[in-house]
Amino acid sequence: MKLPVKNIQGKDQGELEVKFAIVEDGRGTQAVHDVIVAYNAAQRMGTACTKTVGEVAGSNKKPWKQKGTGRARAGSFASPLWRGGGVVFGPRPRDFTKKVNSSTRQLALRKALTERIKAGDVMVLDDLKLSTGKTKDFIGVLAALKVTGTTLIVSQSHDKNLELASRNVSDVEVTTGDDLNTYQLLRPSKVVFTRAGYEAVEKRLAK
Repeated sequence: MKLPVKNIQGKDQGELEVKFAIVEDGRGTQAVHDVIVAYNAAQRMGTACTKTVGEVAGSNKKPWKQKGTGRARAGSFASPLWRGGGVVFGPRPRDFTKKVNSSTRQLALRKALTERIKAGDVMVLDDLKLSTGKTKDFIGVLAALKVTGTTLIVSQSHDKNLELASRNVSDVEVTTGDDLNTYQLLRPSKVVFTRAGYEAVEKRLAK
């Protein structure tokens, strides 16, 4: 399996051989599901909190005497039945993270990359160096490559000019080969690697 390589002017620069182990059809789907579920769960803050009867501010004094008033018995202003009282079975701070072992994460990343390559959604750039951090220059590169829709740019390392030029472009995300995860790989319509960024990902998948 080979990937087309282009320069920032959109001209062909040959092909790049895929060296990581391709995941066969029917394998790795569950790993992708587990990793995506764990990723989304990890984004949850888990800070929602309500006060119980013991935490609500107020006196422990009995609102009125037990008998003789004609009203129902009441023992506390903090009763869950009362406005301003405690909440029964309300949300409490919790950790939503799910454990996924490293071999599953790697299988999921290989599966996701395999499927994106098979679908023709992956492109490799010989290099992506911008002389300035101007958004206009970055948009010109996307136009030359005929890339539209949601796009993920994967470079070798953090590039200040690239990050400055792309941050105001909607539907474009920039990451590095070392930070790339399965969710990022599956979300966009197109995935654009720099040659060095792609080699960094292959190095991860070879472990």
